[in-house]
Amino acid sequence: MLGINNIIFALLLTVFAGLSTGIGSVIAFFAKRTNTKFLSVSLGFSAGVMIYVSFVEIFFKAKDSLVGAMGEVKGSWITVASFFGGMVLIGLIDKLVPTLENPHEARSIEEMSKASGKKIKETKKLMNTGLYAALAIAIHNFPEGIATFTAALQDSSLGLAIAVAIAIHNIPEGIAVSVPIYFATGNKKKAFWYSFLSGLSEPIGAILAYLILMPFLNDTIFGILFAGVAGIMVFIAIDELLPASREYGEAHLSLYGLLAGMAVMALSLLLFL
Repeated sequence: MLGINNIIFALLLTVFAGLSTGIGSVIAFFAKRTNTKFLSVSLGFSAGVMIYVSFVEIFFKAKDSLVGAMGEVKGSWITVASFFGGMVLIGLIDKLVPTLENPHEARSIEEMSKASGKKIKETKKLMNTGLYAALAIAIHNFPEGIATFTAALQDSSLGLAIAVAIAIHNIPEGIAVSVPIYFATGNKKKAFWYSFLSGLSEPIGAILAYLILMPFLNDTIFGILFAGVAGIMVFIAIDELLPASREYGEAHLSLYGLLAGMAVMALSLLLFL
């Protein structure tokens, strides 16, 4: 039986991961130039954490749970199906995001700030860019909230690692929302709040997961959820984080960040054995 402290901790981690979009907003306001080296390393690091923990830890915990509940053959098949099911889910969600407004496309602060000189008639388009980005991020963050919450319930140290990785990848998303809205309105407060609120869908996803799934939680449901989470995380890392980290023009630093993320995750898992 899950204790109330476990549930509160898992929810707080999810809130931290989701609302880190606000950190990106603050960075955008105070940074004159984009630190491409930092972004390449940090996004690569986040991808490394997600890939390693998904394949080494989450997938096999899901398999152990399902095999224990359903037997070796059926449990293994359900694990694999749930893993790819998670990929399909996040892939379908990704299709809902208009290409031109995709918040995961690498954009520098300088590039977006060029819009500050646009004419008034183009301000509406600029505002729409920020609003579309906010909506897209909210859609993407919903399953990420479920992933963080579920992982934290199963293993607090695992949940913490995933929350940090997702928080890192949410920072540039906050920039994608706040910069165009700021240059469209000239209002830093409004830009910050749109960016901040776009991350709320993560804790909302966690709360809905708790309300809907927790009453029926058993080894089978937990295993399916966990395998799906692994699929979601691998998809995010390969489809979003790695391409974004390389597009900032620091390909080798992206790779070093990836390897560092894997190494740190491996070390943390060994320390908590």
